[in-house]
Amino acid sequence: MADLPGYVRTCLHTGRLAFLAILVSSGIVLQILACALYNNWWPMLTVLMYVILPMPLLFFAGSDTSSLMSSSGDSWVDATKFLTGASAVGSVAIPAILKHANVIGWGALAMELSSFLTFVVAIVYYLQVSTDDYYYMF
Repeated sequence: MADLPGYVRTCLHTGRLAFLAILVSSGIVLQILACALYNNWWPMLTVLMYVILPMPLLFFAGSDTSSLMSSSGDSWVDATKFLTGASAVGSVAIPAILKHANVIGWGALAMELSSFLTFVVAIVYYLQVSTDDYYYMF
């Protein structure tokens, strides 16, 4: 990509950020539609897990996210991985439990899980984009 003109590189990086924004927005829309279409607002409990999910990363990992991908023996990194994993499991478990208790229907469950999948794709894409050298210039 070094041989491309500067305006083309800027356009491509802007497109990456726009795609990331579209992913997050579609996840939020799916979350709201899962509640609004079926006139049942219990699936919004999953939003609590979406809020809790990044907290261990913010508090324990700090700005060094590369330590999360390693198998180091640091106890704070292990605690961060455990709490983040528990929150991620809760994001899937809450809609499944609500469906098992017949509080929500199959359509709301499908929209909740597709919202979760959209957020996961957005997070993975963000991690891929944030490791790009272009964003470390500032």
